[in-house]
Amino acid sequence: MKIISVNSGSSSLKFQLYQMPEETVIASGQVEKIGFKDSVCTLKHNGEIRKETLAVKNHTQAAKLIIDGLINEQVLTSMQEINGVGHRIVQGGEVFDRSTLVNKKVIEQILILGEMAPLHNYAHVEAINGFLKVLPDIPHVVVFDTTFHQTMKADAYMYSTPYEWYLNYGIRKYGFHGSSHKYVSEKTNELLKLENSKVIVCHIGNGASLSAVVNGKCVDTSMGFTPLEGIPMGTRTGSLDPAILSYMEKKLNVSSDEMYEILNKKSGYLGVSQLSSDARDLEEAAFRGHKQAILAFELQAKRIADYIGSYYVYMGGLDAVSFTAGIGENSPYLRKLVLERLKVLGVLIDEEANNNNRLLISSPDSKVKIYVIKTNEELVIARDTMAFIKNNNIV
Repeated sequence: MKIISVNSGSSSLKFQLYQMPEETVIASGQVEKIGFKDSVCTLKHNGEIRKETLAVKNHTQAAKLIIDGLINEQVLTSMQEINGVGHRIVQGGEVFDRSTLVNKKVIEQILILGEMAPLHNYAHVEAINGFLKVLPDIPHVVVFDTTFHQTMKADAYMYSTPYEWYLNYGIRKYGFHGSSHKYVSEKTNELLKLENSKVIVCHIGNGASLSAVVNGKCVDTSMGFTPLEGIPMGTRTGSLDPAILSYMEKKLNVSSDEMYEILNKKSGYLGVSQLSSDARDLEEAAFRGHKQAILAFELQAKRIADYIGSYYVYMGGLDAVSFTAGIGENSPYLRKLVLERLKVLGVLIDEEANNNNRLLISSPDSKVKIYVIKTNEELVIARDTMAFIKNNNIV
């Protein structure tokens, strides 16, 4: 069975083509700068990379370019070889507690939920419609970032706002990066080989979130109603006193929309360091002694440790912490900053293992296992798509 996993943005479309259930990546690629005259289409197959620059008007054209490229490069003999398409959707709200087949009603619901994730859901629907036009006769399955977090209890997902806000407008914590948290927590449990496990996943990339997972089920997560809540990120503030917003709107004479832009795109690493949102650039600056670059990492590390400590209490213990995503997988510096704050929990780090990004970076006498696990959100999408097709006998 051949499954395409699709991850779309407002001007980009990334994909991986899998042979399932072997879980082999046959090809991958992306179309960037959709809507521009100098869009870039990239296809990777058999260790070779093919790039083409051309005008791509919309996601439908991008989807057609991907399928045509796979056929032209003889990765596929025809469209009929594809058995299903899995689409990542950021916000599923309380409407979707599992992956589901795309139909007109599902698309309408994703668009309604787009009010809560305007930067993501609308673009996802563009990609769905694009692939539906190119591949109309095969099943399309939507896989939601929020689904993994639907197992949280009310004390973890509710806010102390007027209750009618929840009833009438859906104001609650939803959480994101669910496919990554699911994949990494499952991998962690495989390594632990425990019947009952208490795991914390730290997905640290430009966007960053944590999850507390008991026996494979999420019980809490750091992102909230939107991906803005939680720890400081590449350009996002993370949680802060909401009174700051109205105070600074008056001071800066900006609208609430402009303030939202500042909190999402001009804060975090970028805002504190005044240098860059890229962790690699900031690490170089920190090693040179740049005080604000150091502060940007210290702020994030302290907040990560805060969440880990609160999850330790909430779960009643902790067996393992797993770092993942771009920074979590590749920054010994940040991991050390976090783990040094966790000594009170019996966490002890193996310096050499950490510096070399090994799988297990805790020392043998550490009370908590510390792992570095490469995430694979696309594979989770492919697995869910295949499972849905098989369980529902869809041909």
